[in-house]
Amino acid sequence: MDWLTNLFKVQDTVAHIVLLYSIVIAFGVYLGKLKIGGISLGVTFVLFVGILAGHIGFTGPLPVLNFLQDFGLILFVFMIGLQVGPGFFESFGRGGIKLNLLSCVAVMLNISVMFACYYIFFDTSNFRNLPMMVGTLYGAVTNTPGLGAASEALHSVFKQGMDFDIASGYACAYPLGVIGIIGATLAIKYICKVNLKVENDKLNEEEAENPHSKPHSMYLKVANAYITGRTLKEISEFLNRDIVCTRIMHEGELKVPNRDTVFEMDDEILIVSAEGDAAAIKAFIGPEIVVDWHEEDQPQPMISRRIVITNSSMNGKTLAKMHLGSIYGVNVTRITRQGMELFASRNHHFNVGDRIMVVGPEENVNRVAELMGNSEKRLNAPNIATIFIGIIVGILFGSLPIAIPQMPVPLKLGLAGGPLIIAILIGRFGYRMHLVTYTTTSANMMLREMGLALFLASVGIKAGAGFWETVVQGDGLKYVYTGFLITIIPILIVGTIARMKYKFNYFTIMGMIAGTYTDPPALAYANSICTGEAPAIGYSTVYPLSMFLRIFTAQLIVLFFCGA
Repeated sequence: MDWLTNLFKVQDTVAHIVLLYSIVIAFGVYLGKLKIGGISLGVTFVLFVGILAGHIGFTGPLPVLNFLQDFGLILFVFMIGLQVGPGFFESFGRGGIKLNLLSCVAVMLNISVMFACYYIFFDTSNFRNLPMMVGTLYGAVTNTPGLGAASEALHSVFKQGMDFDIASGYACAYPLGVIGIIGATLAIKYICKVNLKVENDKLNEEEAENPHSKPHSMYLKVANAYITGRTLKEISEFLNRDIVCTRIMHEGELKVPNRDTVFEMDDEILIVSAEGDAAAIKAFIGPEIVVDWHEEDQPQPMISRRIVITNSSMNGKTLAKMHLGSIYGVNVTRITRQGMELFASRNHHFNVGDRIMVVGPEENVNRVAELMGNSEKRLNAPNIATIFIGIIVGILFGSLPIAIPQMPVPLKLGLAGGPLIIAILIGRFGYRMHLVTYTTTSANMMLREMGLALFLASVGIKAGAGFWETVVQGDGLKYVYTGFLITIIPILIVGTIARMKYKFNYFTIMGMIAGTYTDPPALAYANSICTGEAPAIGYSTVYPLSMFLRIFTAQLIVLFFCGA
């Protein structure tokens, strides 16, 4: 049985390393599915299983552990950046500025409470205590990428191999962090005397989507003499609104109009516009009517078909420059991106993965489908080249030294911040460089979770050897209760301000808090008690900026304060 014993004891073999990580990750993932009071720790349980493995001596070569830790972190943050990139800048619109400002305040309060706890409860003369509090901070806010950024920054400041085991502080604070986020959010409900039924009713009364992006269809009869003899392009320019006329009934003949089509009195037209513009368009063109068109009786019956863009050459092109109406005799009325249906404005940039609603003669629609690709199988193939090109640029960008006075070492965005920023930029502007950034949700989640699991397993295994001395025999209890204070105090302050001063819906506040703490369990809880999409909207609005700030401030704290 020596072969079996060697698998577990001989550390410098590939088989041992693969076995180590497979056991730690598999057991961690399964244990993470266990729920206590409806709350689970998820994949973060991999960290605790890794600590146990390291504590009993089931470990591997340090260079290998370091490589897998850093590579997992890069993969994790880069896939997050690709996911949030398309909506990162748009998140500041439609009330998002206030939510993001409140989120920034919460991030700063977390750091402030951490420093307050450090000076009140810990011996400031011990240079190990502040790094450990940084680990506690990121466990309290349940932000694993921030832990990775802080760990990397510590290695750049202390190059003599000092190991602070900040993952121990993270592990102590994390469980109560998950519970504290939900508990503090519930406390806001009682502090502000929120009635959940009333909040749900208010959401149901409001529009589920922005009326200026939601498409709206209506049949109109031309009744304005000013329109007579004018083209669709002239009418659209006069209204200063985007409109799509998909069909026109003129003297008993049904046609697909283009921008040069001339309107006459009593023409019957089908208009698609943004919902917020519908009333103005109706008042200008004519009354809404009920029609009885029989398209099958026409020489060229018209159809509506949803086409998926899979041709990479279409990436980044605008609808206006495609001239689909004049060249192909069809109109694009709606665009669906990441599950959201948008009105097809002229300045819309096509991205691979978009689904467009095309209206026109069947033969012409088929030609457009061929032009766009319309092959679902192509979307299943991941764009690996874009991912690794982005990682290359991200590492180079993160390695640029930025000299700042009175800092012991130059500031670098590092292996977490550099790839994150580049991924956000590629996700938003990649089409300008002809980079196809589309990945299916399942592919993104697979790579993301794989990277996170590798990172957490590596951190846990490395921290396991000194965990007992650091936590059980050391200041473990302090890390637990100071972490809890770091979690709840900012939530109570920011949540109350968001409700009492800015009058945000309570479910939006719940989503905002979950996004600020990048905590999916808190979002899942909010979704379970809300009938609408407010928690998800609040979460997605602040998540991109919050994730960036968590990673960036982790390095700033270490470089400015831990290196002194």
